[in-house]
Amino acid sequence: MKSYVWKIYILAAVSFLVGTSEFIIAGILDKVAADIGVPLSAAGQLITVFSLAYAFGTPVLMAVTSRLDRRKLLLYSLGVFVLGNAAAVLLSGFAFLVASRIILALSTGVFVVTALTVASKLAPSDKQGSSIATLVMGFSTALIVGVPIGRVVASYYDWRMVFGGIGVLALLAMAAVALTIPKSGGEEPVPIGKQLALLKEPRIAVALLITFFWIAGYAIAYTYISPFLLTVTGMSEQGVSIGLFAFGIASLLGSKFGGYSTDRWGVSRTLISGMLVHAAALVLISVAGASPALMMPLLALWSFAAWSSGPTQQYNLIRQAPEASGIMLSLNSSVLQLAMAAGAGIGGVVVEQASLTSISWIGAAGVTIAAATAAASAGMSRSQARRKTEKRKLQRV
Repeated sequence: MKSYVWKIYILAAVSFLVGTSEFIIAGILDKVAADIGVPLSAAGQLITVFSLAYAFGTPVLMAVTSRLDRRKLLLYSLGVFVLGNAAAVLLSGFAFLVASRIILALSTGVFVVTALTVASKLAPSDKQGSSIATLVMGFSTALIVGVPIGRVVASYYDWRMVFGGIGVLALLAMAAVALTIPKSGGEEPVPIGKQLALLKEPRIAVALLITFFWIAGYAIAYTYISPFLLTVTGMSEQGVSIGLFAFGIASLLGSKFGGYSTDRWGVSRTLISGMLVHAAALVLISVAGASPALMMPLLALWSFAAWSSGPTQQYNLIRQAPEASGIMLSLNSSVLQLAMAAGAGIGGVVVEQASLTSISWIGAAGVTIAAATAAASAGMSRSQARRKTEKRKLQRV
């Protein structure tokens, strides 16, 4: 194996670990709420807090630490990550858990962005794309493996054990990073103003709105999926764990299919059709919510359709501004986290004011808006392409 490859795999493994800390809360939300004595809707705001801290804090911290050695930054972020998990285990009460989520969000954001930068430097120029994809896959695998495992641990022991285990593994991860990842210099910071300047272009703003409505609709339902499966569908603890595992596997397959479909049928068809199927799956989940037999395939369909949009939307954003692809992906990451926060917040209101069965209907509405926004974005791209063609014709004349 080439020397850089196993270093990329180490970073991917640690990305899996920090990804689990983000996603796991949705898998154990009912247990957290019951243990700390808050309503389910209030516990759901732990996801909102995490996403807001990630979205607003990560760009600022990356700008502040831009000139710091990248290996040191990886180690510092993991050290803070350990402290965040320790706070979740050792400190009781909702306020301390909120503080823990903020600490975990900031450290996770800094680690993920820095790891992507390091991976691109470690790999040769013709392998940078696949190296970054490996890291993203490691983070995404947390949804497939980390969440169901966390649910099983929380069912048999205590939900705090999940964060305790993640914290211990993070200490081992620090040792692995220190021993294997070479030093690398910092970078010139990209001013926040320059990043936000892209939002002044309507086609870019509309393209980012696709991410917002897609993820917000998804998060409205996903945040409360465990209590939904337990109370509405009537699944057992084991059934919920199996359902979450099936959900994760389907997300991986959907992501792979999204990349294939983009190459085969194009961005617009893949985005719009995937989001319409996503919305339809959420409606069917609400209709068939009381049937465990139907719920398993519907969960898989939902996850498959939802994550088929992931690679397609990233490619869509890069082609909107190829000269600023890094900034576009950074903006997309922030918008994604804001959408997660909005979805969890809206879902909490729906659960509190209406019922658990309503979350999938409201989520479907958000995803449908995303599909309409994708259609509008495609129209704007076609108009821009026509204008460029006409301009070239005039220049020839």
